[in-house]
Amino acid sequence: MSFETNKLVGKAGRVAVPAGAAAALVLAAGMFVHHNGVHAAVISSPIASPAPMDDNSVSSLVALDNAVEAVAARVTPAVVNVAVTSRGSAESEHETGNDQEDGSQQGQSLPPGLQQFFGQLPPGMMQQRPQQPQLEHGIGSGIIISPDGYIVTNNHVVDGAVEMRVTLHDRRVLKAKLVGRDPLTDIAVIKVEAHDLPSIAWGDSTKLKPGQTVLAFGSPFGYFQFSVTRGIVSAVDRQNPYRDDARKPGGYIQTDAAINPGNSGGPLVNARGELVGISTFIISNGGSFAGAGFAIPSQMVRATAEQLIKTGAVHHGYLGISMNDVTPENASFFNLKEATGAIVTQVTPDSPAAQAGLKNGDVIDELNGQKVINGGALQVAVSEDSPGTQIALGIIRNGSSQTVNVKVGEYHKDAEVASNGDSAGPQKGKLGLAVAELTAEVRQQLHIPSQVQGVAIQSVRPGSPADDASLAPGDVILEVDRHPVTSAEQFVNAAHANAAGKDLLLLVWSQGGASYRVVHPDAGNQSGM
Repeated sequence: MSFETNKLVGKAGRVAVPAGAAAALVLAAGMFVHHNGVHAAVISSPIASPAPMDDNSVSSLVALDNAVEAVAARVTPAVVNVAVTSRGSAESEHETGNDQEDGSQQGQSLPPGLQQFFGQLPPGMMQQRPQQPQLEHGIGSGIIISPDGYIVTNNHVVDGAVEMRVTLHDRRVLKAKLVGRDPLTDIAVIKVEAHDLPSIAWGDSTKLKPGQTVLAFGSPFGYFQFSVTRGIVSAVDRQNPYRDDARKPGGYIQTDAAINPGNSGGPLVNARGELVGISTFIISNGGSFAGAGFAIPSQMVRATAEQLIKTGAVHHGYLGISMNDVTPENASFFNLKEATGAIVTQVTPDSPAAQAGLKNGDVIDELNGQKVINGGALQVAVSEDSPGTQIALGIIRNGSSQTVNVKVGEYHKDAEVASNGDSAGPQKGKLGLAVAELTAEVRQQLHIPSQVQGVAIQSVRPGSPADDASLAPGDVILEVDRHPVTSAEQFVNAAHANAAGKDLLLLVWSQGGASYRVVHPDAGNQSGM
């Protein structure tokens, strides 16, 4: 018995009984028998226990219990525990998305995506070398989606993993390998070498409605394996309040089924036991369940997982716009009769949207003839389109309806939008580095002159070919093999085009000057950078 339980029992034994209650007890006893000076109350007749309620009275509750038990029994064998050994760092990320502790508060003033350029140094000092990573251990959850061992989990569960072990429901522990991961959607697929495994059926998350029953499975706190909690769909199509990139798709399922750290990557299922979501984050001041958990809808999970299994990478569609939702408050300013749709607030120059003629103030209300409810729904739909796909956007411009045809582009945040290989992390691959676009914010923070054109080095893996060539975060790559590069995509393509094992010549701007660096790629790992 725990200390807390013992303390509660002790207190219960010392509770004083009011005088009126004591008198009632004496009368109920009927009489006293004297024995060796001790008075003992003798009950003249036994107290009858109430009869249990008949099945007809509680038939609905019994039927509900039976249904939930059946779903849990069907799903639990397909749930797995994912134990990860990963490369950690001095800065840790929290599942709740809360700000980091005091030691890294200085980085909060930097634009999103720039914090990784700086360590915990005095203000104004830039980190010239990444800190030596430490090995860390973490626990997450996953769900088997095919009998031959493919498992879906979260990208943040396996990010940086050097080793993964999966515990099955039958207590077997198997080594897992990474099939592919997608940081944009926070989905990853791993695989174990096994056959005839119990798997789960896909459900249709687009049919979910608030109030429907859902069950969440996983390993809360990494300790209570194969747990199940029950709740309802609180809302659908929720935006991520902790987004670090406005182009990340939302569309999350909100549920009050208890989700805690360690549940990440676990399944959210409907009343039929079908997979309708993957638990991904919670909103909580204390870091634990507070009634608001969020899951990635199966509509997005399935499309991402199938691409990862097929090619090891995910290619997301991209328009190049920022949006606001149409609301009852702003609808009248755009001559709209209904408060639905997405308002274009910014068009990125030279983007697919700009080339198609979209403008600020346009209201997108249809996609390929289907109603667009809000910007989040449009983001999800477009991100699932393959680059090069032609789509038709129905827009309202100054009160007039039009159709705009757009050729979907490909989303590129940096070199690691989606990657694959036997080890995860943004610095894996034959070069051992990750790059980012040289935006105005990056130029300002790193004091890079406007005439310097290239891509900024975001991170470098210690001991990698890039590290051996003295490359460092904050350096700018100007050329690859004597050819200029001006975008992350161009750099990735040039590096991938390099023959296996062939040296790479980079022209690098660093600390005010440019120099050529010869990089000797790792021929044993040709995926990633």
